[in-house]
Amino acid sequence: MTYVVGIDGGGTKTAVDVANEQGELLKQFHVGAINYNGGDEETIAASFAQMFESIKESCGSLDQVSQIVIGAAGISNPQVSIKLEQNVRAQGYEGPVYITGDQEIALYGAQNAMEGIILIAGTGSICFGVNGYGEKHRTGGFGHLIDDEGSGYSIGRQLLSLLVQAEDGRLKDSIIPAMVYEQLGLRTVQDIIGFVYGKHTTKKDIAALAPIMTKACELGDAQALKLAKSTAESLYELIVPVIERLKLQRSPIAISGSVLQKSPFVHSALERKLASTYPQVKLIMPIKDAAYGAVLMACSLNHRSHV
Repeated sequence: MTYVVGIDGGGTKTAVDVANEQGELLKQFHVGAINYNGGDEETIAASFAQMFESIKESCGSLDQVSQIVIGAAGISNPQVSIKLEQNVRAQGYEGPVYITGDQEIALYGAQNAMEGIILIAGTGSICFGVNGYGEKHRTGGFGHLIDDEGSGYSIGRQLLSLLVQAEDGRLKDSIIPAMVYEQLGLRTVQDIIGFVYGKHTTKKDIAALAPIMTKACELGDAQALKLAKSTAESLYELIVPVIERLKLQRSPIAISGSVLQKSPFVHSALERKLASTYPQVKLIMPIKDAAYGAVLMACSLNHRSHV
């Protein structure tokens, strides 16, 4: 028997699914992040070593693996694909490996087909769609320095911005600063500046503050409610070009990522915005996750190679 491997290289961890060529799952596990936009070479290499040790245990030998599909963030940078394949080859795998954006495997898993729309808002944000003619369009996903509006990172950054505005008197009557201080275990704005600009602080650390927005919304904080609404508007702006360019005005949108799945305030605000312009478009939960989407893609590639 031969096997396929689907790998979802997310922003904070990597999900791996091992399945037979019919897509029946054999094993699911997680290792550390393999994201070159937020991690170092040594850590990523260690994640690959751990990953392939588990794959070998599951399949008996890497020779039994007929296809690997990796969906990863940062593929817009052409060097990322090269480095990811080098890591795979360094583990002794000589078979076919297909590397694509994580939005593609997420769509495949979420809609159980390479068709429709997925909106991802986790550490980063991106919207991706494919219509019945195979035409594709993507919005967002260009990284936290120039993009990622509506993401966990964007929310975390805004919360920190609200804190410093409260400290210098530009903002009044918000519980957000106290909640940020508490979560970070810090006491002064100088401590906050040290955290934000510290060389060991990553975008994941900033994004980890995002749940504070939802907690503050539940307590009726006006600034938090305003932030949830603006987050939904940013995500709506990602959706519109995908719908319009691909003519998917009736397609359900699968939602992925903690911002949409764990913040009812953002979710409901986005639903209201969509209802006013695209009443036939509904937000749905994914059928399967992105790692299994990579498995489906691997099975499809195998099938095509045998035809």
